[in-house]
Amino acid sequence: MRLTVLRILGAIAGLVALAAMLSAPIRADMLGNAFLSALTNAGVSYTQPASTTALGQSVCPMLFAPGGSFDAVAAKMADGSGMSYVTAGKFTIVAIATYCPAVIAPLLSDRLQA
Repeated sequence: MRLTVLRILGAIAGLVALAAMLSAPIRADMLGNAFLSALTNAGVSYTQPASTTALGQSVCPMLFAPGGSFDAVAAKMADGSGMSYVTAGKFTIVAIATYCPAVIAPLLSDRLQA
């Protein structure tokens, strides 16, 4: 009886671990798809979805780096990818909204002063 319970618990633990391992890539794919869709809706074109998604994922760490600001990140996106500054700004906004939306409010507080 005790061995049966241990086997059942082991099987449940294995299934939970498998579900956790599979859910991370699925969530990442969903976020990546949402990011690419939002770029398209914003009028930002791209040719390589995987590298575009990776570039979008790099925006949030840049914001948290020393000296990180919206303007600094947008300028880096423009310089590094060949986008115009306006397109890089749209790209940066979409990346922030997708990958680190909690950063939006602090960024806007600097821009909404009357």
